[in-house]
Amino acid sequence: MTRILIVEDLAEARKWLEGVAREAFAGPHEIDARTTLQDGLAAAARHDYDVALIDLRLPDGSGIEVLRALRQRSSGTLCVVTTAMADDVHIVAALSAGANGYLLKEQPSAMIVRQLSQLADGIPALSPAIARRIMEHFQLTGPAAEPEESLTEREKEVLALIGRGMRNVDVSEQLSLSGNTVATHIKSIYRKLGISSRAEASWHAAMLGLAPGKTEGSETPPANGVASGSAD
Repeated sequence: MTRILIVEDLAEARKWLEGVAREAFAGPHEIDARTTLQDGLAAAARHDYDVALIDLRLPDGSGIEVLRALRQRSSGTLCVVTTAMADDVHIVAALSAGANGYLLKEQPSAMIVRQLSQLADGIPALSPAIARRIMEHFQLTGPAAEPEESLTEREKEVLALIGRGMRNVDVSEQLSLSGNTVATHIKSIYRKLGISSRAEASWHAAMLGLAPGKTEGSETPPANGVASGSAD
């Protein structure tokens, strides 16, 4: 039995996603379709799902909150954002929250079915346009030093936390470090990765598998979203 959660407020899109899900994942299926953030959160709190297809723009909030709730309950749920929004802010937020894929609804059904079916093989479900944006991002902001290996374990911990949108003061409290020490780590991370913003830090944290909360020795609390600001 494949248990699937669909969080989508538009009836036509919801019906379409149900058909796509039935075709992409082996049956039999049990599909829960929810239309609001609150209903999605309630479902995520009550059940364990194999797959979740989540719209971002819901009548009462962002589907990112459903994604985070599912991640807190079960790391095994395959969470895929299905949306019409292809801007960097939403892509970064979804990847930082632990999304296994980001699909644009404008794609043909057959392509989405194929991308979802590849999740079982560990292949992220990414629309071609989203994959290109990720590649272009790293081509433009590629690291000045060797990537993951150049970061110390403490820097990886800091990167994972700021990748979740945490402020410097929150990172300081979480890791029991002074504010100046956190700022120094962030500046070092920026220099090593060749970046200059928190949004870019979120990209790298997600791509390096450091978000959410995957560094050793740290227990990451829920984030409130992607924050902006300088390393200071």
